[in-house]
Amino acid sequence: MKSRMAAALMAAVLVVYFVLVGWRAVQFVLTGQPLAVVIGIALIVLPLVGVWALWREIAFGVTSERLVKRLDAEGALPVEDLDVRPSGRPDRAAATEDFARYQAETEAAPEDWRSWFRLGLAYDAAGDRRRARSAIRHSISLERAERRRPPDAADAAAR
Repeated sequence: MKSRMAAALMAAVLVVYFVLVGWRAVQFVLTGQPLAVVIGIALIVLPLVGVWALWREIAFGVTSERLVKRLDAEGALPVEDLDVRPSGRPDRAAATEDFARYQAETEAAPEDWRSWFRLGLAYDAAGDRRRARSAIRHSISLERAERRRPPDAADAAAR
């Protein structure tokens, strides 16, 4: 809950920043001077890119949280029984040993969003955030495809 509040606060601050930069950009464009117009256009593009990036991060967080709740309801969420450092993060050596199990599970079922999500959690525990986010993004896309699939196709795929 604490991290959600921090993210909401940062998003609000970022939105205020985007509005202020956007307003300054409009002022530059309205001067009519060629250099100011170019600067204004650049300042308009930057907040748009920022809004897009902010939206993607919020959507990633919300979707990831939804999938965690779904895995937890199914009893498929991995139990964290790893040794932890004083910071509370898992010990990398123990996490790396545990990682092999989730990697093998994903290789055995490459179309299962659950295995990819657990692999992402294992990457995160091992300290590889880039691969963790990539695996979780892949998990999200597989889960979306599963939800969009007609019920009879999902039954056939399960067989």
